[in-house]
Amino acid sequence: MKIAAIIPVKTFSNAKTRLDLPPKQVEHLCKVMLEEILYTISISPHIEKTIIVTKEEKAIEIGKKFDAVIIRDEKEESVNSAVALADKYLLKNDFHASIVFPQDIPFIKTQDIDFMLNYKTHPNFAIIVPSRRFDGTNALVRMPIDLMKTHYDEDSYKIHMNTAKEHTLNVAMVFVKRIMLDIDNAEDLKFALDQNEKPEIRDKIKKIIEFS
Repeated sequence: MKIAAIIPVKTFSNAKTRLDLPPKQVEHLCKVMLEEILYTISISPHIEKTIIVTKEEKAIEIGKKFDAVIIRDEKEESVNSAVALADKYLLKNDFHASIVFPQDIPFIKTQDIDFMLNYKTHPNFAIIVPSRRFDGTNALVRMPIDLMKTHYDEDSYKIHMNTAKEHTLNVAMVFVKRIMLDIDNAEDLKFALDQNEKPEIRDKIKKIIEFS
């Protein structure tokens, strides 16, 4: 089975406004988080290719280091439109399934991907990992690629669950702590730094914050 990861990346200068950090620190944080998730995905035996949808040049540079496919999103309308661009590429290139990840889950490990994909079924299925507050979707697996449209930025976890159930009986909600640990606001950042996950990445993020 050919599985691809999709990572929509917003322009760093427009990202993470709720963190209340200076622009340089936000940019540095975005780079560290993106690089870490790309590294983790790159060593997963389950994922054949990673697709980055962005117009952020620094994200493109990082993506190329990990042999990611770059799809330029000059309009940057929404996460949903970015995923739709990736879907077109994957359907054209005969991929069977995709996993949409945000760029702000730097504590993810390869065993988390293994655990999540243990719930895959045939011939069609959806797997959904919610955010820590159950208001967002931190991983969305779809087989086939066009099983359903995405609904990010709209209380997406609940909508994705309901939409998936309209298209397949094979829907799994999976709790994976490190995938659920996104960094979207100041509270998330404090909570993440208090966890004993990936100490080297935690320390990198702490150093960024110390300069703010």
